[in-house]
Amino acid sequence: MEAAAQFFVESQDVVYGPEAIEAQYEYRTTRVSREGGVLKVHPTTTRFTFRTVWQVPRLGVMLVGWGGNNGSTLTAAVLANRLRLSWATRSGRKEANYYGSLTQAGTVSLGLDAEGQEVFVPFSALLPMVAPNDLVFDGWDILSLNLAEAMRRAKVLDWELQEQLWPHMEALQPRPSVYIPDFIAANQSTRADNLIPGSRTQQLEQIRKDIPDFWSSAGLDKVIVLWTANTERFCEVVPGLNDTAENLLRTIELGLEVSPSTLFAIASILEGCTFLNGSPQNTLVPGALELACQHRVFVGGDDFKSGQTKVKSVLVDFLISSGLKTMSIVSYNHLGNNDGQNLLAPLQFRSKEVSKSNVVDDMVQSNPVLYMPGEEPDHCYVPYMGDSKRALDEYTSEIMLGGTNTLVLHNTCEDSLLAAPIMLDLALLTELCQRVSFCTDADPEPQTFHPVLFLLSFLFKALLVPARQPGDQCDFPPAQLHREHPQGLRGAPATEPHAPGA
Repeated sequence: MEAAAQFFVESQDVVYGPEAIEAQYEYRTTRVSREGGVLKVHPTTTRFTFRTVWQVPRLGVMLVGWGGNNGSTLTAAVLANRLRLSWATRSGRKEANYYGSLTQAGTVSLGLDAEGQEVFVPFSALLPMVAPNDLVFDGWDILSLNLAEAMRRAKVLDWELQEQLWPHMEALQPRPSVYIPDFIAANQSTRADNLIPGSRTQQLEQIRKDIPDFWSSAGLDKVIVLWTANTERFCEVVPGLNDTAENLLRTIELGLEVSPSTLFAIASILEGCTFLNGSPQNTLVPGALELACQHRVFVGGDDFKSGQTKVKSVLVDFLISSGLKTMSIVSYNHLGNNDGQNLLAPLQFRSKEVSKSNVVDDMVQSNPVLYMPGEEPDHCYVPYMGDSKRALDEYTSEIMLGGTNTLVLHNTCEDSLLAAPIMLDLALLTELCQRVSFCTDADPEPQTFHPVLFLLSFLFKALLVPARQPGDQCDFPPAQLHREHPQGLRGAPATEPHAPGA
């Protein structure tokens, strides 16, 4: 059935006011206790009242790594859609679209109509969201190429589309960025010609000046900062250095070890802007998380979940849920373009390897019948430099009576064309969350979501979650977030969404 563009919930639990939608929603879950070796299950119900402001702001997105493949591709995609561009390819004429975006190309089932047919609405119709064509972009990059030159260097888009976009992207110039050679591969040094000079404190202050400058010059209501630059090596968490907000700020003042991505995160938090980490390194160290909580600013991460890892999260969940004991996952990658060049360095590659491996942790922990404590599948990643991104994955599972089952998948893609719609969804969903407040019957005081915005779990490989507090009412199970929460805000029953590639 064709997706409807608009719907209303007719219920005494939903009020459509002039400023906001107020919806009451019952969230049912269970608490489990252990008594004398027996598990006792206690069904619980929490009644939420969600308030979502109607007014959609003028939203700006600042990309760290704006001149990279992801940044230039996302900017080009929004421009191409805004301008309604079409272009010829060898397989026919193509038109700009947002395929791959959960919010723009996904649908949600509302239920059945009088004829027993399932009724769908676009995900974007659930609640008032920023229109992607209205987004305004700015950002930083260590490479001085303008966005048109960066687009051409990336070699992601068809030539005719590049030609049409060139005059619209040529004037877009990344701001100078932070370059600390110790954190990214040595082979990136030749690109670093657009840098913020000075001490770490001076660099932090410059980033903080850049954010309100963009905010005011573009006439924005909100700004979200998103890291889509090079993968960095992991930063060791050291007591007294980055374990608390106070220590982290002092570390910056003293010029001690802090990663470029953490500098951008701190600057964003201090300016009241959400920071999202699209790379696998541990940007949001404990001190940064504490600072975000102190300022009540959203942060999220880590690492965009695009092609290879999205398939892995679905497939391993299926295998283990089916009672098959996945024992090994071997992945071979042709990592093309600058992403692959940077990941040739062992420390940077290790960040990516950890992120990709962590995606199956929840599935393994969900089945103690198959896996003993501490037992997990072996992971092996084999990188190879090439001109395109290709992935070959081999999943080997132990089956009945000592047998084995092996699945082999081959995936070829333009990685940036998968990552760009994820970046788009992150910005739109984060902004939506900023307009939501809630209370419960037990705690009628209005509150916002936890600053560590793990509602975005579906879009990240290595889910960043807050430390669980007893009685924390907003701790929905991550696996249910993307299907249950948006409909709960509207007061509609939760059903499974139909999202491309999900």
